[in-house]
Amino acid sequence: MIDEAQLIKQLQSKTNKNEAFKELLGLYKERLYWHIRNIVKSHDDADDVLQNTFIKIFKNIDKFKGDSKLFSWIYRIATNESITFINKRAKQLQITNEEVQQLTINNLISDVYFEGDAIQLKLQKAISTLPEKQQLVFNMKYFEDIKYKDMSHILETSEGALKASYHIAVKKIEAYLTEN
Repeated sequence: MIDEAQLIKQLQSKTNKNEAFKELLGLYKERLYWHIRNIVKSHDDADDVLQNTFIKIFKNIDKFKGDSKLFSWIYRIATNESITFINKRAKQLQITNEEVQQLTINNLISDVYFEGDAIQLKLQKAISTLPEKQQLVFNMKYFEDIKYKDMSHILETSEGALKASYHIAVKKIEAYLTEN
């Protein structure tokens, strides 16, 4: 395993880019899949978004300046690709992003890749009632245990705002779960 600075250098070199990219895939593919899956919900959609994310990373790695960790930069791309995917789906179906999320949650029951039980499904329904930013913050903190410092780089907002969003999201989810 090579360190991040060395990996970036290899990714940005013409001679080692493909080998370094394979290393990058090995390091981040599964984590990114679950990050994306938490946003788009569906396995097939997550696979599509993951592929688009890695294509974007491959094409734009030369633009990575090192102002943040490589991890944060990659997660920002994955998050933006996921949101773009939801926006496109909403536009295609001529419904709101919230309605897309609701539709996807309703389809989770028939998704052969969804391994959750009734409680997990209820939690997903509760999360889908949150505004987009609160969903992102909750998923990143609760499911992925991403630190607020890293999350602030990914979502380009302050740690304080993220902590407040998470706290509000938790309260809303608790209220939803006790009501339903």
